[in-house]
Amino acid sequence: MRSSLGRARGLGSAKSGVGHWWAQRLTAIALLPLSLYFVLSVLLLDGANQAAMQRYMAEPWNGVLFLALIFALFHHLRLGLQVVIEDYIHTEAKRLAALLAMRAAVVFFGILAALSVLKLTF
Repeated sequence: MRSSLGRARGLGSAKSGVGHWWAQRLTAIALLPLSLYFVLSVLLLDGANQAAMQRYMAEPWNGVLFLALIFALFHHLRLGLQVVIEDYIHTEAKRLAALLAMRAAVVFFGILAALSVLKLTF
């Protein structure tokens, strides 16, 4: 169903919002147990020295779960910031620049976090 204004302008739905919406919901659901795991890990390692932290991170499940947390967190962040930028920046050039800068920053910090976990794991 199209509105009168949409018919007059010849514009319809972009048909791309459903995948974005689902991805955001799935990453939010994944972040719930992963965030709880992160908080429990921090509480468990409270006051631990570097050697204890390295032993903890050397266990395969811990590294995998931390990497999953990083991936879900930064993907969710990118999806949410993309919506905010698209909704509130109206100039096409500024919107494109903001989206590119945001994606570059998210990728940079995501890789930095993943490398930190991998360094502790190995």
